[in-house]
Amino acid sequence: MTNLRCISKLTKSKTRSISPENVSGAKGGGGMTIPGELSEDVARIGQAANWEKMGFSSDFSRGGQGWKVRPCINLPANVATTIMDVDGPGVIQHMWFTFKATHYRDIIMRIYWDHENDPSVEVPLGDFFCCGFRERAKVLALPINVNPSGGMNCYFPMPFRKHARITLENRFVYEVDGFFYAINYALSEVADDEAYFHAQFRRSNPVPPMEDHIILDGVKGAGQYVGCYLAWKQRRPGWWGEGEFKAYIDGDAAFPSICGTGTEDYFGGASCFGETFSAPFLGYPYCSADLTKPGAPGAGTRHGLYRFHIMDPICFGQDIKIAMQSLGWKNRFSFMHLGDDIASIAYWYQSEPHQTFPPIPSPAVADDPDLYA
Repeated sequence: MTNLRCISKLTKSKTRSISPENVSGAKGGGGMTIPGELSEDVARIGQAANWEKMGFSSDFSRGGQGWKVRPCINLPANVATTIMDVDGPGVIQHMWFTFKATHYRDIIMRIYWDHENDPSVEVPLGDFFCCGFRERAKVLALPINVNPSGGMNCYFPMPFRKHARITLENRFVYEVDGFFYAINYALSEVADDEAYFHAQFRRSNPVPPMEDHIILDGVKGAGQYVGCYLAWKQRRPGWWGEGEFKAYIDGDAAFPSICGTGTEDYFGGASCFGETFSAPFLGYPYCSADLTKPGAPGAGTRHGLYRFHIMDPICFGQDIKIAMQSLGWKNRFSFMHLGDDIASIAYWYQSEPHQTFPPIPSPAVADDPDLYA
């Protein structure tokens, strides 16, 4: 991973970038699209041209080859579109996406390392970038940035040894148009002690009575948990954030090795927050209610929170489980379980192979019609 301390150091890495203008990341292969033609690289990974639907077949591409012919793609309905398919060794250093916020939970990103059959990353794209509820939030974290107006950036280093493949499944009933992306990576050697990046989506709607929301479970192997994002919807008014963060490490059973003191404490705040904020390692960048008004937040209020364990990763040698309680105030002197609606993304690194993830339900077949709301 490059940082300011070693940015002046010479390396033998070869920098590459994938976008709709160079879908293979080939050296000298950018901006070669000819208006109205489907290139071999695009056909190989199964992307469609969609010229007329994108609006780039006439005025926009009048300059011809080399002049912004194919800056974006469309994602057909109920299809997984491949956007990266490259051999290693190498490391993904930066990913950038932008698309309509209304589709933040319609598009499922999957990342496969080294020809594995099961993805190591399987997430709704909006939640992965700390934007739940189909709502855009400005995020100024170190590994995740979301900037005006909807520029989503990820800086988690993602090493791979043999191969990297990324797909985007559009679960919306219609085609999603105008999807822009860029994936910057380096072809370089990967050290033996570097683990693979993983991310997983889970949702409890509602959190079952007297149970915790499970952020991560079923992990086998060695690695480090490096953070989470929570999209939290209240089911009753009042303070909702008394729940404790728990990390069960390497065989912990009834009780965890790490137990926090409250939800806002884990996310770096205190005293019920009172306002939103975004910082390099933790933040509360989104709240649907005006927290300055008396009585806020009410039932139905939505909250977005993140914490990244960049400076303090939670290391495990054989297994890990991460959970958060849904707990609030019953009155000034007692707590109560709330059973709120909590969706989460867990971010971690581990050795491969990994366990199969629980499936992400489709909105069309989900028991809860509000699953993706």
